[in-house]
Amino acid sequence: MKISIALCTYNGARFLQEQLESIALQTRAPDEMIICDDQSKDNTLELLRNFASKASFPVHVILNEKNLGSTRNFEKAIKLCTGDIIFLSDQDDVWHPDKLDKIEKLFSISPSTALIFTDAEVVDENLRSLGYSLWQSIGFSKKEQSHFTDGKFLEVLLKRNVVTGSTMAFRSEFKKLFFPIPDIWVHDGWIALLIAFASDLNIISEPLIKYRQHRMQQVGAGDEPFNLHEKMNRKIEQFKNLKSSLYNFQPECARYKLAYEHLVNSQFPSLKINKIPHLKARFSHFCVRTNLPVSRRKRVPLVLKELLKMNYHRYSNGIFSFSGDLLRDNTRIR
Repeated sequence: MKISIALCTYNGARFLQEQLESIALQTRAPDEMIICDDQSKDNTLELLRNFASKASFPVHVILNEKNLGSTRNFEKAIKLCTGDIIFLSDQDDVWHPDKLDKIEKLFSISPSTALIFTDAEVVDENLRSLGYSLWQSIGFSKKEQSHFTDGKFLEVLLKRNVVTGSTMAFRSEFKKLFFPIPDIWVHDGWIALLIAFASDLNIISEPLIKYRQHRMQQVGAGDEPFNLHEKMNRKIEQFKNLKSSLYNFQPECARYKLAYEHLVNSQFPSLKINKIPHLKARFSHFCVRTNLPVSRRKRVPLVLKELLKMNYHRYSNGIFSFSGDLLRDNTRIR
């Protein structure tokens, strides 16, 4: 298989060299690397052009005419990739030497798999381990992981995104399914969700990158994972504050409605048509939560209906979300 890497850069000179070196040291070299720079003002371009001149594989450096932002920049880089498998890369991580090799092998033995993502070691800006993994930081549980290996990945992704772009690779034929990527979505969540409605997703539980945490990054890992006692205390504090909490579910309603409309209008051949109603149920659930009446008495039948349909458990945080919708003050939400 031909492997492409899509790397997006923006003022990344401080950490970029280490990432470029880790890609150059892959035991399975990529067949091409597409780099789209989003109008960097530091010496990022100088580093990229120097790397391209010395790399043992083709490296194409493209300077955007204007700043596109992260999602549009990744969309552009992905479009330019010509490989069978596309790996996404951030500018500030460091890849393990066998990342490309291990992911390619899993694709080779699993023809039905369209997307693979891995765990990552969370490190500080100096690449010192922080003692926990990316999956631990986002609470990607063993049960949720087993859903991916058992083919139940939609149950997870319809509740929340657990796929991080810098650990992800996918078959290029699915570009036709997920383009264009809307501005209200982060690219990795959109790509993973849509591919899940057309093919299989798989995981590698081994950390295959060092996921760097620093103050300048756009999206990072969560905090160090809580133990059971700390989690319980946090839930208790959240429950105490339910009445005064401000919640706006309109963005969730809009994002998943857009995904639903995109799939309904898609002509992609392997689309799982029978699964698409689950996406409609997901966005409808958050539209209900967005438009709950101010009067708590009038809310009761609406939230009870969502509870009995199991939508709070499938798409929200179960009884906790149900209780919140009953108790919180909706007068300040809109």
